[in-house]
Amino acid sequence: MSSRFLLPLPLLLGLALASVDRPASAAQTVPVSSGKHKKAKKPVASPRDKAPQPFGERAELMAFADALAAEQGWDAQLLRGQLAQAQSMPVVQRLIMPPPAGTAKDWAAYRARFVEPRRLQAGLAFWADNEAALARAEQRYGVPAELIAGLIGVETFYGQITGGFRVIDALATLAFDFPSGRSDRSAFFRTELAEFLKLTRREGLDPFAVKGSYAGAIGLPQFMPGSWNRYAVDFDGDSHVDLAGSPADAIGSVAHYLAEHGWQRGMPTHYSVALPADTAARARLLAPDIKPTFSIAELQAAGAQPSEAALQHAGPLAVVELQMGKAAPVYWLGTENFYALTRYNWSSYYAMAVIDMGQTLAALRRANAISGTR
Repeated sequence: MSSRFLLPLPLLLGLALASVDRPASAAQTVPVSSGKHKKAKKPVASPRDKAPQPFGERAELMAFADALAAEQGWDAQLLRGQLAQAQSMPVVQRLIMPPPAGTAKDWAAYRARFVEPRRLQAGLAFWADNEAALARAEQRYGVPAELIAGLIGVETFYGQITGGFRVIDALATLAFDFPSGRSDRSAFFRTELAEFLKLTRREGLDPFAVKGSYAGAIGLPQFMPGSWNRYAVDFDGDSHVDLAGSPADAIGSVAHYLAEHGWQRGMPTHYSVALPADTAARARLLAPDIKPTFSIAELQAAGAQPSEAALQHAGPLAVVELQMGKAAPVYWLGTENFYALTRYNWSSYYAMAVIDMGQTLAALRRANAISGTR
């Protein structure tokens, strides 16, 4: 890590905490490269988890193999043999479950997991090492460099936490042994397993060597295999897409993904707002959740008081609530760009953490420039 971009720990900590309760100014690894960004976190097992079990020639898995092989023109016996070696992982079944009902959300605590000194210092080094790629992605796709850097920091600590599960095991488990007790997403994961097998064939990867998150997400930006196949780009010009070993590919792919999901160049992500005291009116404004729905006129008619900056916004807005544990919630108006961020991870807390991470990194870089830190 370059000492040119090191700031004293107290300053880092102060900047990390500065925006917890103030308006801001505006969670998927392939360890096949030898790059320094390739670090995998070991799966978190529990004494309660049973040992993994090979799927073997389970009928529904073999039927999946036959159908995919026929569709793609592959050797069915070879694919059957590969999938039979995949393992059903009880730890994956446990980790995919939602938190217990009634678990309090706390924006300040959630934010503190990401906007903290060590991750900020890593973010400064990442930005310094990849400044040209970040600037090029911003110019091409309209997504600010700070937002791309913030997202990669939140996702994987700049490649330090990318997941230690064999992706084939994670996806096969969720495709064919999805746990009961929550909405069944096995169809989604069967599609992702097929996309993963297409990816490994195209890139010449050993499907048993590729590692990622417990949900099967891969690389610095934690793309699901389907997202890799649809949105990943060769941004370093080597005619190969490597989201694990190439920060430039990860940067360009994040920007491309957001642009394809509605990011609009130059639009803010959110504005401050005061909500009406009337509980019924407030409930109506919160009902659409993160989907931009209301015009400024509709917000004002309902008793909301948008900020002066928000009054100039022409598009629809969402009323976003961030709970603060036992304290009163905080509220924002989310734009279509805020909504685009939630297409990456369906969570207003996630989107705001990415925004705050990026803004804090940008503030630290400005502080470095002013102080002449080298």
